[in-house]
This record gives sequence, C-alpha cells and structure tokens, in this order.
Amino acid sequence: MQSDNLKTFSRENIRPLVIRSLRRSNIRKKIADYLFEICPNGSYTSEIAYNIKTTPTNVIGAIRGMGSRYKAEESLISLEVVEQVKNNSNIKLYKITDFGKEIVESLKIK
Repeated sequence: MQSDNLKTFSRENIRPLVIRSLRRSNIRKKIADYLFEICPNGSYTSEIAYNIKTTPTNVIGAIRGMGSRYKAEESLISLEVVEQVKNNSNIKLYKITDFGKEIVESLKIK
C-alpha cells in the first residue's frame, strides 16, 4: 500500500511536466488524443502516424524520445502517458495508460 502512495505522489509531481510536454509538442498531444480515442486498444507506429497525419519517425520520437528534437525525458513513455506492449508476433503496440487518460481528460475539460 505504501508503494501505491509513492506512485501517486510521484505522478502528482510530474503532472505539470506532462501537461507542459503535451502543450509544447503538437505531435505528443495528437498521439495521446488518438490513443485515448481508441483505448482500451493499442496501435502500432505507422498506424498512429497515418491517423494523426505525420511520419512514423515523429511518432517514435514523441513516444520514446529521439535526439535533441524529442528529448527522452519528455517522451510519452518516460512521462508514463503511454506504455509499450508486445503482442504475439513481437509487434510493438502502444497504449495510453490510466494516468495518460486522466491527463487527456483534464486537458479536454480546460
């Protein structure tokens, strides 16, 4: 139970960073919105790119981080907005986390 409190505490601490990250990057925001729309299902990189009208490279950068354009510490995975799951055929799928859903819902209200 104590670890749940620590997790909640740390998520509350990173909430402003997550919101700032989504506001600074239109691609990150679109990815979070798209994954929110299709949840509980996940999607793979090229499908996400097609649906938000960008390149798979931009999607990978926003989700996992890539160089200086997409900092790893501001990636959707490191901010716990998106999680990577593997299916039976080793394809990497990305799904929005419960924390990510909370963030997207709070941004839609504002």
